[in-house]
Amino acid sequence: MIVQNDFSLSGADGKLIIGDITFDDKNPNTPILLFVHGFKGFKDWGAHNLVARYFAANGYRYIKFNLSHSGVPADNPKDVSDLNAFASNTFSKELFDVNAVLDYIEKVYGNNTKVNLIGHSRGGGLAIIEAAHDLRIDKLITWSAISNFDSLWKKEQEAEWKSTGKIYVTNARTKEQMPLNVELLKDFEENAETLNIIEAAKRINIPWLIIQGDEDVNVPFENAQKLADANPGSRLIKIEGANHVYGASHPYENETLPPLLFKVCEKVLTFLGE
Repeated sequence: MIVQNDFSLSGADGKLIIGDITFDDKNPNTPILLFVHGFKGFKDWGAHNLVARYFAANGYRYIKFNLSHSGVPADNPKDVSDLNAFASNTFSKELFDVNAVLDYIEKVYGNNTKVNLIGHSRGGGLAIIEAAHDLRIDKLITWSAISNFDSLWKKEQEAEWKSTGKIYVTNARTKEQMPLNVELLKDFEENAETLNIIEAAKRINIPWLIIQGDEDVNVPFENAQKLADANPGSRLIKIEGANHVYGASHPYENETLPPLLFKVCEKVLTFLGE
C-alpha cells in the first residue's frame, strides 16, 4: 500500500520545513527521489501528490518539502499566505533548506544513501547548484529550470527595489500582490559566484536529465538549451506542447496525472532506471 508520512525540521532562520515521504510500505528500502519546488510553488501544489504516488508505485521513496520561506504555513498547506515569510526569502536560505533536508535524509536512511534530485523552475536552479558540489546526489533531473536567478525580476526594478526596500510580484491565480524584500537582491549580489547557475551547470559530473516544455512562457525553452550547452554530458528532452507545469494547475481535482506530466514522469523513470 502506498503511504505518506510527514516530517518537519528546522530550516533557515529557525523557520520550519514541513515535508512528506511517499512510498510503498511493501518495499521499505527503495531509492530516494527528492523534489524541490519552485518560486510561488509548494509541496502540495497542483498534481505534486499524484507525481509522488506515481514514483512510489514504481519503486521509489518520493520526498518533497516546503522551503522554510515559501510562505506556506503548516496550518494552511494549500496556499502561500504567510507573506512576511515569503518576503524575507533569499536564495541562500533556500540552499540552506535543501541542505538541511539532505542532512535529514542522511540521518534517517544512513550515510551512504544516494539521492536522486528533481528541481522544478527556480527549484531546478537550486538543484543544479546543490548537485554541482554535493556528493550525496546520484542523479539530477530538472524540470523547466531557470538558468539565472535574476530572471525572476526585471533589471529596471532594481533601483526602485533598493530605494523602497521591496518590490511586488503577482500571484497569477489569486492576483494578490506578493512582496519581496531587498534582502533577496542583496543576497544575489553578494553571493553572485555561488548563485551562478550556468557555472554550476558546467561542474556537474553526474547523470543529468533536462526536461523542458516548448510552450513554456514562464521559462522559455532557450533556458534549457543554455543549461544543456553548459554541460555536454547532460541530456535534454523537449516535451512538445507543454507549458511551465506540464498541464497541471492548482487546485488539481483530477485523479490521474495530466497527460504531459505523465509523459515527464515516464521519461524520468526511464532515466533513473539506466
